[in-house]
Amino acid sequence: MRRTFVAGLAALAVLPQAFAQAPAGSSLDMETIMANPDWIGAAVEQPYWSADGRSIYYALKRDDSKVRDLYRVDIASGRSDKLDAAGQVQADGPSVFDRAHRHAAFIRHGDVFLVDLANGRRVQVTRTPEIESALRFSSDGRALQFRQANLWFSYDIAAGVVAPAAQLKFADDPKDKDKKIDDLGADQLRLFKSLRQIKADKDGLREHDDALAAVDSSRVPEPIYLGDKADLVDTELSPDGRWMLLVTQPENVDEGKKPQVTHYVTDSGYATQQDTRVYVGRNDPTPQSLLLVDLAQHKSYPLSLDGLPGIKDDPLKILRAKAVAALEKDGKTDRAKALKAPDERAVRIISDADDGGGGGIVWSDDGSNLAIQLRAIDNKDRWIASVDFDKHALVNQHRLHDEAWINWNFNDFGWLKDNRTLWYLSEETGYSQLYTKLPGGKPRALTEGKFEVSHPQLSDDGQWFYVRTNKAAPYSYDVYRLPTAGGELTRLTQYQGMDDFLLSPDGKQLAVVHSAPYVLAQLAVQDAAGGAPRELTDTMKPAFTAHAWIAPQIIQVPSSHGAGNIWAKYYGPANPDEAKGRPAVIFVHGAGYLQNVTLSWSNYFREQMFHNLLVQQGYVVLDMDYRASEGYGRSWRTAIYRQMGHPELEDLLDGKAWLVKQHGIDGKRVGIYGGSYGGFMTEMALLRAPGEFAAGAALRPVSDWRLYNHEYTSDILNDPQLDPESYRVSSPIEYADQLKDPLLIQHGLIDDNVLAEDSVRMYQRFIELHKKNFWISLYPMERHGFVHPDSWYDEYRRIDELFETYVKSK
Repeated sequence: MRRTFVAGLAALAVLPQAFAQAPAGSSLDMETIMANPDWIGAAVEQPYWSADGRSIYYALKRDDSKVRDLYRVDIASGRSDKLDAAGQVQADGPSVFDRAHRHAAFIRHGDVFLVDLANGRRVQVTRTPEIESALRFSSDGRALQFRQANLWFSYDIAAGVVAPAAQLKFADDPKDKDKKIDDLGADQLRLFKSLRQIKADKDGLREHDDALAAVDSSRVPEPIYLGDKADLVDTELSPDGRWMLLVTQPENVDEGKKPQVTHYVTDSGYATQQDTRVYVGRNDPTPQSLLLVDLAQHKSYPLSLDGLPGIKDDPLKILRAKAVAALEKDGKTDRAKALKAPDERAVRIISDADDGGGGGIVWSDDGSNLAIQLRAIDNKDRWIASVDFDKHALVNQHRLHDEAWINWNFNDFGWLKDNRTLWYLSEETGYSQLYTKLPGGKPRALTEGKFEVSHPQLSDDGQWFYVRTNKAAPYSYDVYRLPTAGGELTRLTQYQGMDDFLLSPDGKQLAVVHSAPYVLAQLAVQDAAGGAPRELTDTMKPAFTAHAWIAPQIIQVPSSHGAGNIWAKYYGPANPDEAKGRPAVIFVHGAGYLQNVTLSWSNYFREQMFHNLLVQQGYVVLDMDYRASEGYGRSWRTAIYRQMGHPELEDLLDGKAWLVKQHGIDGKRVGIYGGSYGGFMTEMALLRAPGEFAAGAALRPVSDWRLYNHEYTSDILNDPQLDPESYRVSSPIEYADQLKDPLLIQHGLIDDNVLAEDSVRMYQRFIELHKKNFWISLYPMERHGFVHPDSWYDEYRRIDELFETYVKSK
């Protein structure tokens, strides 16, 4: 199916009739929509298949509690049961399987369990205070492998014995110390018979013990000594137990000075301090190294980065030269020297937290191949390299270079079931697509087009890839599948708001998590080859579903700056003619790289209800996926490189112009608001386009990007020492003198993401500039994401009053 575009500015989304335009007399109030959201219902969370594939487990939040109850739904009957404590003891966890599907294993409360699928017999493998993780079967199916932190263990299924896969010690080998005898020590042995005898006895005992250990598999493996010059970051054991890959970093790394937040309202009555994170550019991420350990031979080999293409290039050469010259001109020679390019670029291994899934180190099922994903600390390159075990060397398989920054998402990769063919996602064409590649061969694109492919799952038989994609339209996500050998990308679900999916243990069924703008995540099951789904849950509550919510119309706003069309959600009266002359509000979503124009349940569900309330009060509302938003490809994402707040503002102003042209709204009565990145954009809108918006509310905004964290900010703006100009043009505080329109700033005082000092500094700047009509509202018990209904109510009551006073009544 080709992606479809509707000509002009017509509305595209067709939503269920239950969510048609609100009829006259249907009313909302602030108290209700900002109350504890338990009145809405509960989303299906963390679903997983039972080991036998006959049931699906899932969690639901308990009303007025943070507790999640565990449910089990029987696939055949569709019956869901909440499990009591005894039922949870007997429940499976998310399972892994051996190749023959004779055994399954799972982790529950941090311990490992093994299940014989033929008779259902269950064995508890561990009972420890530590948390086990990374559970899998060995390549021969005879053992279970798992880890505790960075220590790997193997459970021999036949013997019923758990043993460490290796003993790694970051210290010098005592044997090496004994061998290093200097001249004085040699003289001592020459002169004294007793010392010679002691040494001979020690050597004899060691040789005897080594000989026994070589033939006695019941012993704990001998330690492998790795020196004392590095700290361990990560370890990955091969499925055959032969190799272990170690990720290390220099020891005793200084993390840099961390700002603090103050908790004023505490249970002790005393204010307390909390460390947060280092400012961008104040301490770069620590470079990492790779060490390959041969567990059979007790030898280790550093894996050099020299073979990675571009590793010695400096993609920031022009900016670096400019910054160094400026510092040298100012006589700051020490700082200039610190900015000069290193001989080789530093890298880090892409971790589970950095990518869209799959981790940074993946072994083939049989342990014969290893792939590692590395990312340059300067954010311009991502490499996928395999390992030549004979030469103990990295072999580059794929390099993705981006002059802006490598995407945080779409970094999944792995091996096909032949244990030879690599698969990976790459944004190299401008959109995330799926590729396969034999080491040494040319990549083969399995998908292509102007849509995003994500969540790849390989079927157990190795014949199919199942993926999530928005091929039908940017806002519409469903499950598709395609043959691993290449072929047609076939749509399997028709939800348009498909959020996630899980293949059953036998690969014949799909558990599908789906939602809609006014429907929380629900669970369904259907045939893995397609067909009609069977709904398994309905967790919405009547108080919410009884309301006739306004269906957001998905529309396209033409860009006046050559960017194509900006997708948006429009909320207005049932009769379009009634929009004429109304005031308007533009909502700006957070995160920057986030997609809010979808047909799924939104993280901004409170804001969506607020938009319904605003329409009820006589406004229209526009919610835009401005440039930098997710779901629209690489060019849309990187348009803000080195100029945050500029392309996005152009898009928001185009949205305002569209409202005037298409719905006849009053262009002098347009308000704007948003939180986090949306708060940043609200400040940029009022300060860089004074007079365009009647008023704005900036919630937890970034006002100065030099105060934000390194991981996010340096990707988009580079380091502030290298690129101070990009920070100057991108920070609202630099435009504070342009404030003319009413601005309400709202911030949680214990926000450890965007620190409250951002807003306090901006407030002080306005004071010193003698500005008028600016206010700040601080919330002593809120972090970045508010959690207390009283705070939500107070926050949006103030926003509503701001718009009533300065937008609606202007």
